[in-house]
Amino acid sequence: MGKPGREAVKLYLPNLIEQTKADFVVANAENAAGGKGITPAIAKELYDAGVNCITMGNHTFDRKEVEEMLKMDRKIIIPANYIMKTDGKGYRVFDVNGQKIAVLNLLGQVFMPDKVHCPFHYSKDFLKENRLGTDYDALIVDFHAEASGEKCIMGHMWDGKASLVVGTHTHIPTSDSRIQPKGTAYQTDAGMCGDYISSLGLELEDMLHKQFDTRKSTWKWGVASGEGTMCGVYTELDENGLCTHVESFQLGGALSEKSILTSKVSARKIAS
Repeated sequence: MGKPGREAVKLYLPNLIEQTKADFVVANAENAAGGKGITPAIAKELYDAGVNCITMGNHTFDRKEVEEMLKMDRKIIIPANYIMKTDGKGYRVFDVNGQKIAVLNLLGQVFMPDKVHCPFHYSKDFLKENRLGTDYDALIVDFHAEASGEKCIMGHMWDGKASLVVGTHTHIPTSDSRIQPKGTAYQTDAGMCGDYISSLGLELEDMLHKQFDTRKSTWKWGVASGEGTMCGVYTELDENGLCTHVESFQLGGALSEKSILTSKVSARKIAS
């Protein structure tokens, strides 16, 4: 979410990759440019920090540069169930050390302004032609949606058919990361990378003003400028592309820090 989020990613992600030996990093960056959309320069910032794939959401087309980016940049994925015609792709497969890692981006329907095909019907049709272990070795599904209930249903639908189903959009990290019964990792929302002394990454005073004045002409869109927290979900997979370990993390900024290494060390101490 804006510059604080980007700075947090640049500060924490390289060390996180080194410590966990992560093979692949996905970042939802639909709010990366001033809270609205993305630009080529900002995409490069994220790639240089270690991001391998960028997913988007309902702010995909907020910047005019994105249309050209979608023609040229094969690391960017937009919601596959958009109704409008676009050069963007909602699903790609990446070759990573001889393994095929697929990423699918979907947009929810509940309380979302954009017109989309039903993500559940889209998923059903997608699964008729694509299978974990056959068409790819791992599959990450970024479900960019507002309603937690809708996300939970999506996680259930993909259980055993994807490696990870993770929600984005609400900017709040949920504490429900888990491995579902058939082996798919799930978390309702990964949370934002940004300043949490804010309203979803926006200045609190601006958003408070919005509550009292309903005239859109007076609204401001000011990204909170304090220290950013990097939030996300970490998974480890088996040879079948199913999850053996999942946990969320929050590094730096205003939230209580929850790091992968700390939790693993604690687990070892308890076991011993």
